[in-house]
Amino acid sequence: MVGALLLLGSFYLFFLIFRENPYLSPAVRVQTERGQTVISIGPYRYVRHPMYATLIIFMVGTTLLLGSWYGLLLGLTLVIGIAFRALQEECVLRAEPPGYDRYMAKVKYRLIPYVW
Repeated sequence: MVGALLLLGSFYLFFLIFRENPYLSPAVRVQTERGQTVISIGPYRYVRHPMYATLIIFMVGTTLLLGSWYGLLLGLTLVIGIAFRALQEECVLRAEPPGYDRYMAKVKYRLIPYVW
């Protein structure tokens, strides 16, 4: 039941994230041709990488729903990869768009509020 609730919650968070950020992309890049700006509303008020944070919730919910301990171990490996990608993405975003440094000062946490 907890897994199903986490999955449903993650679907709603994914909706909010896609609604607020039209620049989401599977590639780590700044879309200067589309006039990309820093997004600081919605879920972006709480963590700098809400898509990755929600992906973690999704993975935990999936493994609980399936009752898979192996999935939980694999999920832990993926969380480490997500954290590494978030760090790399921040290096790119510091260069551009303008204002990302101010955003980082305002929103202190990358993935988990009050933790990291």
